[in-house]
Amino acid sequence: MVNIAFTGGGTGGHIYPGLAVAAELKHLLAGSEFRLFWIGSSAGMDRSLVEDAGIEFFGVPSGKLRRYFSLKTLVDFFKVISGYFAAKKILKKQKACILFSKGGFVSVPPCAAAASLKIPVFTHESDFSPGLATRLNTRFVARTKGRIFTAFKDTAEFFPIKTRQYVTVTGSPVRSDFYNADPAKGRAFLKVADNARILLVLGGSQGAQEINDLVRSALPGLTEVYTVVHQSGPSLEWDVPESEKYKPYPYIKEEMPHVMAAAEIIMGRSGAGIFEWAVLGKPMLLIPLRSGSRGDQVENAKYFMEAGAAQVLGENVTAQEMMLAVNSFAQDAEKRDSMAKASAKAGERNAAKEIAKILAEAIK
Repeated sequence: MVNIAFTGGGTGGHIYPGLAVAAELKHLLAGSEFRLFWIGSSAGMDRSLVEDAGIEFFGVPSGKLRRYFSLKTLVDFFKVISGYFAAKKILKKQKACILFSKGGFVSVPPCAAAASLKIPVFTHESDFSPGLATRLNTRFVARTKGRIFTAFKDTAEFFPIKTRQYVTVTGSPVRSDFYNADPAKGRAFLKVADNARILLVLGGSQGAQEINDLVRSALPGLTEVYTVVHQSGPSLEWDVPESEKYKPYPYIKEEMPHVMAAAEIIMGRSGAGIFEWAVLGKPMLLIPLRSGSRGDQVENAKYFMEAGAAQVLGENVTAQEMMLAVNSFAQDAEKRDSMAKASAKAGERNAAKEIAKILAEAIK
């Protein structure tokens, strides 16, 4: 029996790409004796998403890694240490042969534990520049002769020269559901007409207050042309009722690929999820997260803008500016077509298959 460990979590952007790799790996190993399991945060959304995908889950303590001083740092330091020993015990007991990490702070203790047990570590970075967790995990990759997978070619330049030999550019893993998405199913779920033009607004799996506030203020103008489908997160509180032209959802789950396929344009943040939009060849209107961020979403947005796939709204964007940008899309079919083609080109690689193939070869 081959036992393969996965780790990562904290947000859907760290979990869904890992699940995409897991699904492809299952397909490649069909007919052989293998088992997948996942080490994630004992708190938060990790467990439910992983177990819903049919993968055994082990929770460990998780602490945030900070580049700045905070009173919470000491508490989180002990969580990280506890997470390391818990992960080491799990990896040893479950007899893992390799570990694949999709990043996030929870992934560092399992990667460190795997390296201490001489288990090869593989990790993937979805952002243009690697975050602190990935920078730490690459040390364990180098120590165990694993691989660093990146979504962008230029990401390798952020690593030390000696580490770059372990880098493989693959793009970002996207679940197979997005490659097989059906716009008709999306329209049926939304209960909209076949000729309805759909603007899909996404704030991430937890929503985004800034985007919610912009949508609320701009809604009358947005719905002049589009049916606005709004994934708002669980904390949306306003008095705008659902209607034929405005459809708010706290969270869209299994139906999301089909809803995206039905959308004419997609507006939202610029985290790892934008590769799902690219697979579907969707024009993008991006509002990158800036405050409280290391700038990774700004870098991601710039890449897609320069590729011709996106328009980026500036810092402190107003509802009026957002409405004008959406209307510009609505009135310019040639612009939408050009951006759709550029978007599809940016998402043409099937990273999940490429990574799964390398992992399958590593365990033989």
